[in-house]
Amino acid sequence: MALSKDRNTKRREGIQHSDPVAAATKIYAGALVCLDASGNAVPGSTSTTLTARGRAEEYVDNSGGAAGDERVETRRGVFLFNNSATTDEITRADIGNDCYIVDDETVAKTNGTSTRSVAGKIHDVESAGVWVEL
Repeated sequence: MALSKDRNTKRREGIQHSDPVAAATKIYAGALVCLDASGNAVPGSTSTTLTARGRAEEYVDNSGGAAGDERVETRRGVFLFNNSATTDEITRADIGNDCYIVDDETVAKTNGTSTRSVAGKIHDVESAGVWVEL
């Protein structure tokens, strides 16, 4: 039904999230955090079923808990992650392309023969690593 009076429409910035942590899981501050197929937060890893969520703002230990017993705060933005090596190393020629999750601190140029999920867009590459928009 269309509005017939003013509405106080709530908003979020869309850069911070609080998600339930998967069972038996630790997430370290600064980690690349993903959502698994159930919508629970997990550290980035080589998998095709993950959705990049953001960078962990804090350490959360749910190693002894069930899914959702703990929550993790994440932030979206552009963050520096480690670059993969050899044939999967990201170069400046890759800026603007997608990169792929290797683990919770490393990204790669390729999807690893369809074994990795997308981390985000490559914004810059330097000797310290790859700047990735999550």
